[in-house]
Amino acid sequence: MSDTAIRDDRAAGRLEAYSGDEVVGHIEYFVLESPGRALVPVHTIVEPAHEGKGIAGSLARELYAMSAREGVPVAPLCPYVVKWAARHPDEALAADPELLSAAKAWLAAHPGRF
Repeated sequence: MSDTAIRDDRAAGRLEAYSGDEVVGHIEYFVLESPGRALVPVHTIVEPAHEGKGIAGSLARELYAMSAREGVPVAPLCPYVVKWAARHPDEALAADPELLSAAKAWLAAHPGRF
């Protein structure tokens, strides 16, 4: 993973992993605003040729690092991020059930977004 850079494209709702100029993986997310602000990852995708290189874990780690820097919790809906957070409780605070419920409702109200 040493030659991979991670960049946040907040406008597009994508945290992207790059190898050179090529996007090799990403987390699709949105920013929940109510009842409180939260980063909500929905999908984690790694290109097949780059699987098994730790890219998904690095993306999840950076998402939680962004959350800590911004003082905004993560309300994960992405199954991969949920599992990653469970394996890394020292880096990933437990999600607030109210934010998770609101994130699910937002996603249901915006079916074409993801």
